[in-house]
Amino acid sequence: MKVLIVLTSHDQLGNTGRKTGFWLEELAAPYYTFKDAGAEIVLASPKGGLPPLDPKSNEPDFQTELTRRFEADAAANAQLANTVRLDSVAQADFDTVFYPGGHGPLWDLAEDTHSIALIESFIAAGKPVALVCHAPGVLRHVKAADGKPLVDGKKVTGFTNTEEEGVGLTKVVPFLVEDTLKALGGDYSKGPDWGSYVVRDGLLITGQNPGSSSEAAAALMQQVDAEAKR
Repeated sequence: MKVLIVLTSHDQLGNTGRKTGFWLEELAAPYYTFKDAGAEIVLASPKGGLPPLDPKSNEPDFQTELTRRFEADAAANAQLANTVRLDSVAQADFDTVFYPGGHGPLWDLAEDTHSIALIESFIAAGKPVALVCHAPGVLRHVKAADGKPLVDGKKVTGFTNTEEEGVGLTKVVPFLVEDTLKALGGDYSKGPDWGSYVVRDGLLITGQNPGSSSEAAAALMQQVDAEAKR
């Protein structure tokens, strides 16, 4: 199995002067779900090279066994330092794609034409796509084959309004993930704030928050297996 993981290149948290980027747990947890299953992993980002890490995600309160494993993994860090440019990857070379969150994707990947086209091509090819936490917001301009929003009528989840309020960034982010998915016609649901909650609807898998990362990655692998058996 060959898995593409798409990370943000955006490092500015709106006009706050603070840094953002990708959330470490949302990379580390799926990375080892895939790696430990023997998958080949390619990391990509819009600008290529080392993507920005949200500094908060590596604070002691947010570290996990898997984030510490990633931090100590020389090969993983070398791979992270050399992500390929997103416009250089092709859907045909992969079995599936996973989008970690962090606030960064709301600014760059949500508007990135290569990302939009890539997700559309994975779905059109019958290959599953998973996005976790803020990354479901990356679907805001993605269309289904009929020209409607991809999430229209689909069961989805993503970072909740109350979780965004909890981190004090409701007025900072360019859009709220929960509101956007609902406005696009998504059948949005959520679990308790900060608990693992994953929704699967056909080829589309979404996770609510950082704690949903492992479950979302496992669901993605199950869906890849299911599609392979069709």
